[in-house]
Amino acid sequence: MDTDEDWMREALAEAGAAASAGEVPVGALVVSDGVILARGRNAVETLGDPTAHAEMLAIRAACAALPGHGLRAARRLAGCVLVVTLEPCPMCLGAALHARIDRIVFAASEPKFGACGSVVDLRAPPGFNHALTATGGVLADESAALLKAFFRARR
Repeated sequence: MDTDEDWMREALAEAGAAASAGEVPVGALVVSDGVILARGRNAVETLGDPTAHAEMLAIRAACAALPGHGLRAARRLAGCVLVVTLEPCPMCLGAALHARIDRIVFAASEPKFGACGSVVDLRAPPGFNHALTATGGVLADESAALLKAFFRARR
């Protein structure tokens, strides 16, 4: 696996597992040099934690997988790609910036909280010492269908 679509299929599998657990179906990966460092899926309801977004859990797991936990490990996510099935919110994009992630690949746009241009664009905030790039729309239809089916079933 080495394309954005390949990685997104893996993230969609995480999103499906989140849906099976009763969570909003969002999945994420942190990829470095063609290797998955960590996976995450929404666990807000399961953990009773509003910060337990897929991206946050994947970033935390990637940092924990590296030697030298803490800020030094977070800085070592430079060169990594965050792959997520839904455009990150401001909290998750902020975490990616702090972790020095280079690029985000996302599937569906998030019209209520999207921070890669849908609502706000925080990829390169003025005055920050780090910026990242984003590629959106990768397997967006598959992600949107999963989200729609989940919310349709909850109504």
